[in-house]
Amino acid sequence: MSTRTMAKCRLREGSALITETRTASRPVDVYRTRLADHGEIEPRPHPVVWEHDARGPLSVAEVDGYRDRGYHVAENVLSDSDIDTCLTEVAAITDRLGVDERVVRESSSGDVRSLFAVHQLSDAIADMCDRTEIAGVARQILGDDVYIHQSRINLKPGFAGGPFYWHSDFETWHAEDGMPTPRALSVSLALTPNLVTNGALMIIPGSHEQFVGCVGQTPDGYHNQSLVSYRPPFGTPEESDVTALADEHGIDMITGPAGTALYFDSNCMHASSGNITPYPRSNLFVVFNAKSNALQAPFASGAPRPDYLAHR
Repeated sequence: MSTRTMAKCRLREGSALITETRTASRPVDVYRTRLADHGEIEPRPHPVVWEHDARGPLSVAEVDGYRDRGYHVAENVLSDSDIDTCLTEVAAITDRLGVDERVVRESSSGDVRSLFAVHQLSDAIADMCDRTEIAGVARQILGDDVYIHQSRINLKPGFAGGPFYWHSDFETWHAEDGMPTPRALSVSLALTPNLVTNGALMIIPGSHEQFVGCVGQTPDGYHNQSLVSYRPPFGTPEESDVTALADEHGIDMITGPAGTALYFDSNCMHASSGNITPYPRSNLFVVFNAKSNALQAPFASGAPRPDYLAHR
């Protein structure tokens, strides 16, 4: 090993996993994905809660639960007034933007599926994101000052809302955006009731402790396909890997009334089914990344994704 390389190695049978290696240019990738032949499930070498004494809005028990399960749920984080503001802002922004890459529509119906960069498009939503019970929780868990990596509103209109297939957000953010480690978390804020019947989020608890590498080389401009695909061809784990995680940990359905917040680790394996009920399921998603975890060049893609998907 050269004098320009510093490393800590953890050995496993037949090979060595480098958990903290840094060269003069960039870290050695310990989250290998977009692989040639088959997916791989590897233990996560980085912590989930990054401060030993994580003080902030969550109690010690709530932080411990987040560390163990990979998520935490709290009701009444948004008020009825907040929810009305969000939904009004979304309608106004969508009308104002018209045909715009930040507005992603369902391929089947043309209804809005996702609206990205909402904190940049609405001062009212930006102010909500900055609250102690939202951004403050991210700072507590991640042990650092934070910035918004991505914000979006996902809409699942009644009778027409499509599914989101199993995936780990960090796998995409690492491969296509250049996020070095899973020192990031999402806050999903329910703008309508999230029900078992209308496409509520499913999480495999404990899956955040294992990284699932996916198969396939990332095509150029792949985000244009992946954002509208119900089962994206790349960055999607193999069924056998999802089954192994579910067999080990089970599957939790995250439901709650409007105003509920779900805080979940960037490496959680999660998905949601389609919505054919009359009742919409709409959520504001805010992704916080630690400032010390700033994006680099993509680890398994050519050009980085546009800024509205991965703010730099």
